[in-house]
Amino acid sequence: MQMILQQSALSIKDTLEMTKNLNRRINDQREAAALSDCLELMDLAMDRVMDSMVALENLTAQSQFDVHAWLSSVLTNHVTCMDGLNGPSRPIMEPWLNELISRARTSLAAVVAVAPPPPTEEEFWQRSLVGEFPEWVTGSDRKLLKSLPKGVKANITVAQDGSGNNRTIREAVASAPDNYKNRFVIYVKNGKYKENVVIGKNKKNIMLVGDGMSSTIITGSLNFVDGQTILQSATVAVLGDGFIAQDIWFQNTAGPVKRQAVALRVGAHKSVINRCRIEGYQDTLYAHCLCQFYRDCYITGTVDFIFGDAAVVLQNCRLVLRKPMNGQQNVITAQGRTDPNQNTGTSIQNCDIKPGSDLEPVKGLVKSYLGRPWKQYSRTVVMESNIGNLIDPAGWLEMKGTFALETLYYGEYLNRGPGAGTSKRVNWTGYHRAMSEAEASKFTVANLIQGGVWLKSTGVAYTEGL
Repeated sequence: MQMILQQSALSIKDTLEMTKNLNRRINDQREAAALSDCLELMDLAMDRVMDSMVALENLTAQSQFDVHAWLSSVLTNHVTCMDGLNGPSRPIMEPWLNELISRARTSLAAVVAVAPPPPTEEEFWQRSLVGEFPEWVTGSDRKLLKSLPKGVKANITVAQDGSGNNRTIREAVASAPDNYKNRFVIYVKNGKYKENVVIGKNKKNIMLVGDGMSSTIITGSLNFVDGQTILQSATVAVLGDGFIAQDIWFQNTAGPVKRQAVALRVGAHKSVINRCRIEGYQDTLYAHCLCQFYRDCYITGTVDFIFGDAAVVLQNCRLVLRKPMNGQQNVITAQGRTDPNQNTGTSIQNCDIKPGSDLEPVKGLVKSYLGRPWKQYSRTVVMESNIGNLIDPAGWLEMKGTFALETLYYGEYLNRGPGAGTSKRVNWTGYHRAMSEAEASKFTVANLIQGGVWLKSTGVAYTEGL
């Protein structure tokens, strides 16, 4: 396994150098931006390969899961790089990237081959379910999550009126220490902050907390039509592991005519987004990779507005579909799993799926779907959720003809509401209209993202992890 990863690291290093040289010779602005994305993605992939090599020297059950997640993200990063190249650099980059993708697949297959068997159904039910937040959230973080913003004890305060340490969020993030081992709290007072924020890979364990999802607004309008890549269009992009956001409104105001315009992009391992509003149209929330948990969030959009290749659970969230452009269809999810050995997937649990005020009067004229397969092994489940009557009876939509219909995994479990009936759902090989309890349990926080345990203090009704 170490030998496989060493070879991957060498290949990434060589491809990085080649990409830097190519980027210096490209005159096309959009292509240069795509190559810049590739440089960032390969740098992140290199970090995860090196992290995996270290973890494999002293493997535990938890580090085994981390390695699986890290190497899943390596493949995602390489594929994302390839997807962004549509100009003259693609034929040059393609053979290099195909080799990286092949090595990433080999690494994943090796990790799965040496992994301990998953818990039996009986072992799963014996786990104690006593939590609210995943196990990686420490006791002190739980106190923060319950107490903020009142009486907040922040390391840095951001306020537009000058009453804090900084006037912009970008300044606050820049002043946070790199690779900080403890929680670093940035409190953002109420106001509308017009800025694009990147929380880089070295800004670990940052907690961004506001005065409420209607009070503290981070807004931007970068988009694909005006020349940004999808990655770079994000109003807020998060790469630092251990990130927590609470009581923030993430917004991209580009509008539907600007196509892809991301409000929040997350590629941080073990991240928690709690009580936040994430607002856009197409591609609102880019859950790009690694393990993520969204709780009590309000997420709006039109086309593929929750997309990416993370292992992500969205629980107790409101998913609000907006009015798209004429001729467009609404699709909630576009999950991007490209290999059956990736531990990624999107789990929507106990959420409320409904139309926004602009869609409500015309919902009968706009077709809306739960998801469509962005990639070959797309994996999405909707469980214990309230599905409004805006969802088409077919439930799910093809991406392109028969692509991925036999290899995807889409499932529904104990949903309710006028749109929850499955009798007229699609009849695809990979669609599971009535998941068993044991099958559904694979997509809980305990299993999909190894969150471990829930805290009972939430008061949310659940049984045996579902």
